[in-house]
Amino acid sequence: MPAFRYTLLDVFTETPLEGNGLAVVHAADALDEAAMLAFAREMRLSETTFVQTATAEAADAGADYRNRIWTVTQELPFAGHPSLGTAVAVAYAAGAQGASHYVQQTGAGLQPIDVQLDGQRATASMLQEPAVFGPEVDRAEALAAIGLEPADADPALPPQIVSTGLAQLIVPLRDDDAVARIRPDWEAIAALLVPLGAITLYAAACDPPNGQAHARSFPYSEDIGEDPATGSAAGPLCAYLAARTDCVRVAVDQGIEMGRPSRLDAAMEGDRPRVAGGVIVLIDGTLHL
Repeated sequence: MPAFRYTLLDVFTETPLEGNGLAVVHAADALDEAAMLAFAREMRLSETTFVQTATAEAADAGADYRNRIWTVTQELPFAGHPSLGTAVAVAYAAGAQGASHYVQQTGAGLQPIDVQLDGQRATASMLQEPAVFGPEVDRAEALAAIGLEPADADPALPPQIVSTGLAQLIVPLRDDDAVARIRPDWEAIAALLVPLGAITLYAAACDPPNGQAHARSFPYSEDIGEDPATGSAAGPLCAYLAARTDCVRVAVDQGIEMGRPSRLDAAMEGDRPRVAGGVIVLIDGTLHL
């Protein structure tokens, strides 16, 4: 029976059993897509990743490894907490301590990731792709999908599709009370997101003058469920605020309503957001398949 090293981590937190959980399978070249999807379903996390050898073209461009990212329903080209968590897992498995730098190959391209590892605790940051701004979305339709009224919308900031590697629907809300009252209609969320090519509805009460936001994240499928920390949406939110306000740095609180408090820090570097957060290694073990 083949054996694979795997690591379980919590990402975007400095407290064990908070943030967003991630399972990483190392040296996974031998696993086919059916096995990767089956293990992702077994773990029942928002994402599970598989570290493979970079393709020859990506390696020539500087990639250190390939990161295959799976939800319980499909493979994703890119995601936030799986990118940071996988880089920490790679550093931990290599016995690295202190600073490490990796270039990660994903379906969205090559992402530079910096890791600072101290025992089982780490911080990590990644430079996401340049922001691509898609269409604005009707406020009433976007809010109805999460059980809110048009009056709960931020009057100055319209819903819009934004991508820094993965398309997200950014839905600014009036205040934290509106965020707390969200009740997702999963069929309506899917009907809204899928035609737009978006992966997540990211609802956030934004305070641009103070560089803060309180967010909740709802993907295209109820099988995945609400996400406690969404780095692939925090980057687009930062780019969105930078384009519409003077805010170029935002600290995002997420996962509060789920009992998985998370903190995501995003800041613009030119036209690309850098997303950072804490990571904790919980388990390092062996997977038998």
